[in-house]
Amino acid sequence: MARGRNVTGGLPPVTTAGRDDAQPPGRGRDDTTPAGRGREGELWKAACFVFAAVAIVAGLAWALLGSSLLVVRSVQVTGERQVSRAEVLQAAGIRLGTPLIRVNTTKVARRVEQLTQVQSAKVSRDWPDKVVISVQERSPALAVAMQGGFGLIDGFGVVVREEARKPPAMPLLTAPVPGAGTSLRGSPAVRAAVAVVRELPAQLRHRVKSVSAPSATAVTLQLTRGITILWGGSDRPAAKVSELSILMRAHASYYDVSDPSVAVTGG
Repeated sequence: MARGRNVTGGLPPVTTAGRDDAQPPGRGRDDTTPAGRGREGELWKAACFVFAAVAIVAGLAWALLGSSLLVVRSVQVTGERQVSRAEVLQAAGIRLGTPLIRVNTTKVARRVEQLTQVQSAKVSRDWPDKVVISVQERSPALAVAMQGGFGLIDGFGVVVREEARKPPAMPLLTAPVPGAGTSLRGSPAVRAAVAVVRELPAQLRHRVKSVSAPSATAVTLQLTRGITILWGGSDRPAAKVSELSILMRAHASYYDVSDPSVAVTGG
């Protein structure tokens, strides 16, 4: 008996089952799917974030530079004793109502340091509305004879103030001798002389009547009871003090501790 033949010629039937990309011609992917909506939501979130960031930056800029919220309402001065608060404020030149962010603290400090009595100044902002100026004043260490009285100088040779009489407890600097009040400023010899006096033990420092310093390495001290100490430079202060304390047991009138390893006494 004859078998029938497949009219398709034996080819398998064409089917679209299981294919998820079968679409009518001319139609793209539907963007209303969850994936499409997710991408659109991410774009909106990014745009909102950028807008919020810009708004925050603009608000901060306005608050710092343009509003009356963060402006200088007060200036505090600390550390002043010889110089008055009014002098510091005048030198600082800070106007009330200036936006706090616009106060140049470095320039203000430099202006304050132009005052003779001020050795250094530190300026800081104290948010939201205050500036703090901390001054370190110069400390007189030696007296120098000047026309009409005495000038009291610090370790930098700056005449901090003038007095009609020499303070009893302040040593007199006899060399180098200033020609004018400011000629000692920055002198290495003056700095060495002040450093030596300040390194002395208290009981010895109170006995110093005068100091001479022809150079930074030739400091000589004149003490009460006619005692002379050749100290030399300001180096090795601890060794010199230790050696001097031993030598002074001899009750001599002259001591040379410029080189503590070969100290000499006499008189």
